[in-house]
Amino acid sequence: MARQPDDKAAAKFSSEDSALVRELALLLDETSLTEIEIERAGFRLRVARNISVAATMPMPMAAAAPAMPVAAAVAPAAAAPDMSKHPGAVISPMVGTAYWAPEPGAKPFIEVGTKVSVGQTLLIIEAMKTMNQIPSPRAGTVTQILVEDGQPVEYGEPLVIIE
Repeated sequence: MARQPDDKAAAKFSSEDSALVRELALLLDETSLTEIEIERAGFRLRVARNISVAATMPMPMAAAAPAMPVAAAVAPAAAAPDMSKHPGAVISPMVGTAYWAPEPGAKPFIEVGTKVSVGQTLLIIEAMKTMNQIPSPRAGTVTQILVEDGQPVEYGEPLVIIE
């Protein structure tokens, strides 16, 4: 938690401030928020918590990505159709790192050929140390998975094709 008092009188931490911290901490527990920050009359307070799921899922090492010559990586991308225009494309709602499974070594949420229903988790995207489930917007069959496990993804990037 951080304080930035305007003057020396505001620098003292009162029991009222302690009660506010407790109240904000309870609010964090009751919601899915990871951080709350308020400011009143020059008094600024931030309460944040760590997510235990993020601590159990280590970041993949860069060496785990398949090595591919740059020229070979650029040529297929230029020739490939824009999958984000595909009617069955599920687009990334955020920037982050995509994971196929809830934890390393676990069974993936989906595979090519998996029949999915609306709302079923397709994969997760870690953004700012928070694991975000990406639900299926439609029922159908997964025909393509366009991202690798542990791959960084951009906002608007196609992730999966469901037909």
